[in-house]
Amino acid sequence: MPDFVPIRRALISVSDKTGIVELCAALAARGVALVSTGGTSKALRDAGLPVDDVSDLTGFPEMMDGRVKTLHPKVHGGLLADRDVPDHMAAMAAHDILPIDLAIINLYPFAATVAKGAGRDEIIENIDIGGPAMVRSAAKNHAHVAILTAPDQYPALLAALDAHDGATDLALRKSLAAAAFAHTAAYDAAVSGWFAGVDQGETFAPLRVMASRRAAMLRYGENPHQLAALYVPTGPAARGIAQAVQVQGKELSYNNYADADAALELVSEFRDGPPTVVIVKHANPCGVATADTLIDAYKAALACDSVSAFGGIIAVNRPLDGPTAEAISGIFTEVVAAPDADDDARAVFAKKKNLRLLLTGDLPDPARSGLTTKIIAGGVLVQQRDNGRVTRDQVQVVTKRAPTPQEFDDCMFAWVVAKHVKSNAIVYAKDGSTAGIGAGQMNRLESARIAAWKARDAAAAAHWAHPRTIGSAVASDAFFPFADGLIAAAEAGATAVIQPGGSIRDADVIAAADERGLAMVFTGMRHFRH
Repeated sequence: MPDFVPIRRALISVSDKTGIVELCAALAARGVALVSTGGTSKALRDAGLPVDDVSDLTGFPEMMDGRVKTLHPKVHGGLLADRDVPDHMAAMAAHDILPIDLAIINLYPFAATVAKGAGRDEIIENIDIGGPAMVRSAAKNHAHVAILTAPDQYPALLAALDAHDGATDLALRKSLAAAAFAHTAAYDAAVSGWFAGVDQGETFAPLRVMASRRAAMLRYGENPHQLAALYVPTGPAARGIAQAVQVQGKELSYNNYADADAALELVSEFRDGPPTVVIVKHANPCGVATADTLIDAYKAALACDSVSAFGGIIAVNRPLDGPTAEAISGIFTEVVAAPDADDDARAVFAKKKNLRLLLTGDLPDPARSGLTTKIIAGGVLVQQRDNGRVTRDQVQVVTKRAPTPQEFDDCMFAWVVAKHVKSNAIVYAKDGSTAGIGAGQMNRLESARIAAWKARDAAAAAHWAHPRTIGSAVASDAFFPFADGLIAAAEAGATAVIQPGGSIRDADVIAAADERGLAMVFTGMRHFRH
C-alpha cells in the first residue's frame, strides 16, 4: 500500500456543485486529466476547463434518462484495480482501462427532494445508483484512490497536493474513505427510512437505520472521565436545542445540552401562551411560571425553589428583554435559552462571560410526531414521542365537587409541567406558578411530601405567611395507587387534583378526596418519564 499516490486522472460527478469549478481549475493547473458526467461536465466546460465525458471513456452514451452512465467496467475497473496486483494491471492493459486516482462524487439530493414535498415519482428518480457504487469502489480501493464526497473536503485535498508534490498521502485517503462509507450509509438510511415510514407507513421497520453527523466534540460526558459528542440528524430535523445559536459563554457540556433540552421542551408547551419561564436542574423543572410579563414569570418561577435554581438552566418562550436578563443575572445560571434577545439583554449577559446564551428561533412544536430512543445493554428501545395532551372537555370530574375555573386553570398548568418531571412526579401549582415539585421518587407518597416540604421552604425564604400549596391544584403523572399520596397533598393545602385514574383503588382515592372536599378530575392519560 503506497504512502503517496500522484493524482493524474480525476472522475467528477456531483449534484452539489459548490466549489467544484474552482477545485477542478486547481487540478487542471496541476496537469490532472478531468473526466466527468453530464451536468457536471457542462459546468466545467462552460468554465473553460478541459474535460472528457464519461461516455468518451466507456464508449457508451448515457441512456435511460441518465439511469445508466457510470455502471461500466472502464469506470469501476479504473477505480477498483489494485495496482500492486500484476493480474489487475494486466486486465487493465488487456481491456484498455485507464486508472482513476481521484473521485469527486456527491449524490442525488434525495433528502432535499423529500423535504420539498415532491411526488413519489420524483423522489424515486432521486435515488442515486451509480453515485454510491462509484463512491464505494473508490473508498474500497483507498490504497490507490482518493474519494471526495463533500465540498468541505476540497481544501484538505489541495493542501495535500501542495505538501506532497501533487500526490495524496495514505492517512488522508483513509480518512476520506471512512467519510465516504459513512456518506453512502447515511444516504441509504434516508432512502430506507422514507420507504418504511412515509411510503409504507411503517413506524417500526423490521430493520431500522439511523444516520447522524457529529456537530461538536464536548469537553466530557456526564462526568469528566466520560468522552462525549453532539450528533445531529443528517436529514431534515425539527429545530431544537442542538440547532440553537450560541451568542456567548463557555462551550456547552453534555449536561448543559441535556438540561437545556429539558427546559426547552417544557417551555415549548407554552409557546402560544402567556410569557413563561422554566428553570431546570438535573433534567427536572424546579420552577415554572406564567405571567403578564417575562420578568414577573421569572420571579415567580424562581420563588418556587430558589435553592435548586442556583446553577440551573433557564428557558423562556418570549424574546429576552433587559430587565428580565438583569433579574436572571442575580444568581449563578449556567444556560439561558430564548427565541431571541434584545440588545439590552445581550449587553447584560455580556458581563457574565461564562453564562451561555442560546437563541433558538422558533420553539419546537410540542405536538410534533417522532421517535425517541434509549440505549440499553444489548439493544435500543424506541418509542413515539410523548406528545399527548388533554383539554378541559376531555377530562372527567369524578368527585362530588367540580373544580372552580381557577382550580381548572391550575390543574391544567400543573398537568403540563408534570409531563416533564421525572416519575414519580407530583406538581403543586397555583395562579400559573409551580408551588412545589416532587420528582423521581420510588413512591408517589414521598414525591407528594417532598414537593410540600419544598413549598414550605420557599415560603420561609420569601417570608410568606403560608406556602403556595395552600389552595393549590396538584397533578400526578400517574394514578394514585393508594389514597395516601392524595391525603398528603390535601394536608399540604391542595384543593384540586388532576391525575390519570385507572387504579384498582380509584374508589378509595375518590372517597378520600370527597371526604376532604377536594375536586378531582381524571385525564385517562399517563405521563411516565424515566
